[in-house]
Formats: sequence, structure tokens, C-alpha cells
Amino acid sequence: MTCPVRPMDQSLPSGLYIVATPIGNLADLSPRAADTLRHADLVLAEDTRVSGKLLKHIGATTPMRSYHDHTSDKERAAFVDRLAVEAVALISDAGTPLISDPGYKLVSAAREAGHPVRTVPGPSAAIAALSLAGLPTDRFLFLGFLSAKASARAAAIAEVAKVRATLVLYESGPRLRETLAALAGALGDREGAVARELTKLHEECVTGSLTELAARYANAPPKGEIVVVVGPPSEAEETSDSDLDAALDEALQRLSPSRAAAEVAEKLGMKRKRAYARALERAK
Repeated sequence: MTCPVRPMDQSLPSGLYIVATPIGNLADLSPRAADTLRHADLVLAEDTRVSGKLLKHIGATTPMRSYHDHTSDKERAAFVDRLAVEAVALISDAGTPLISDPGYKLVSAAREAGHPVRTVPGPSAAIAALSLAGLPTDRFLFLGFLSAKASARAAAIAEVAKVRATLVLYESGPRLRETLAALAGALGDREGAVARELTKLHEECVTGSLTELAARYANAPPKGEIVVVVGPPSEAEETSDSDLDAALDEALQRLSPSRAAAEVAEKLGMKRKRAYARALERAK
């Protein structure tokens, strides 16, 4: 079964449209995205000043309203009401909405109210950086922005330290030094990459160990939007027996040995066989 395709230059059916916009190069805006923005009844933008430049570039005169983290529940409800009879496009300053940007509450409310929600996919800085880094892509974990507070940042890194997946996170230039130092200190010399100015004239992706990257940017904070990619832990980074036992003891209070072992093995990024053998011992 195929979905019907709406011809270009015709009015849009009512509902919410999640529209991805360029992360730098305006040529990356898809024809479908441009058509949606031109023919929507309303565009909800994170910053109307930023998005106004994009709409002007494609010749769109669609009215805009702001939608961001501080949008009130009352305003959100009013936008949802309009979806019954209007086509409303949601965009962020750059990239795919809801990826470390506001919007999930609006999508949730629209679905709860029974309105159609459609996606117009396109650029995403996280995926673009992941494709450039040369690190494993079969499993990855997106962390968004880490906290600016050292203690909260350290706690977040510790929480994912043993996850066997490539880590992807966003960062700003002024905070990059502290973040790389924290990553290197907690995760050791894993391979990593710092991607910035993606799709723009001065695009770059610097790779190396976390220690090397931390040293490179220690006294030279870069400009532009930044994505940090960190490779998964090596097989040598074994889980200690004490950590394993603590995790199993908690899981065994809720689950059978088999299910507890599966949960803990996934959480700690270790082989299930070891976790299961230990779970049987702890269960006795």
C-alpha cells in the first residue's frame, strides 16, 4: 500500500507538519520542505528572525509565530485547535525539529487531539556528524546537550560510560574545552571526533583520541555549532564483579535470573553469558 502524493503547488491538508530545515547550507532544503513552508497556513518557528531569512530565501510569505521551550500551555492548546482546519508547519532554527529542540509536547498534544502529524524529513546535525566521524554506526546514543554544571555533566557521562554504543552530543564553542576534558577523564582514550560548521564553507571534522582532542581545544575554543562523537568502549573495559553484583542484586528484586541478566548485560555493555552465570549464583 502506498501513500497518495499531493501534487506540488496545491493546498495542504490540515494537520501538523514536522519540517526539517538546513543546518547551514540552504541548498539542503528539500523541494518538499520548501513547498510545505510555502503552502502551510502557519509556520511555528523557534526564532522567527532566523526562520524569516529561510522563508524569504524560498519566496514564502506564510505567517509565522514563535514556538519554543517557554511557550505556555495555553498558547500550545490554541495552536493544536488550529490543526483541525489549518496546515501548521513546525520548524527549528536548523535541522530536524524535536532533536534537542522544543516540539515533543506539541506533537503529543496534536496526536492526543486526533490531528494528523506528518514528517518532512531532512538535515540533522547529529546524523551528519556521525556519518563523518568514521566511528561505529551500528549502535549510537544521542545525548543532546550535557549540563553546564560540572557535577551534573560528570553524572551524565558516568551513566553512559559502559554503554556499548557510539555517543553523539551537541556542544557550544565556549563549553567544548570542559566537555572534552570531562569525557577524556571519565572515558579514557577512546576515539572521538569534533565536527563543526557542518555543510558550511568551513566545515571540519577533527578526529583523534579524547585526550588529543581535549588538548587541541584546551586554549582555542572554536566557533560555530559543534557535534562531539565518541566511540564505544573497547572489550578491554571490563565490568568489575562488584559493579555487576550491585546491578544484578537490584534487578533480581524485580526479575527472574534470566531477565535480570539480560537487562544488566544490556545496561553494562557486557556479554549476557557472564551476567547470567553470576545471576544464578546471586539468586541462590
